[in-house]
Amino acid sequence: MRFSLPMPRRSRHPLVRALSLLVGLAVVGILLVFGLVVASVLLVGGALVFALRQWSRKRSAVSPTVARSHKPEVIEGEFVVLQRTHHAAH
Repeated sequence: MRFSLPMPRRSRHPLVRALSLLVGLAVVGILLVFGLVVASVLLVGGALVFALRQWSRKRSAVSPTVARSHKPEVIEGEFVVLQRTHHAAH
């Protein structure tokens, strides 16, 4: 079963065709401006978040002598090896 829409009838009046062209261009222009505004807000917001993270990282940095003497903590645990009897279908 195919779904098909009927072809829209185009007006033959030149004034209506020109007006519909102008309305279409206005809608495309509004969508373009809206997209640019959204993209610029995301870009500025991302830059602010990045700058705040870098600024807070520099303020909380430890001195080099403390960093050299610090040893990373080890998380201990038990591990069990599971035998695969069959592969799971993904």
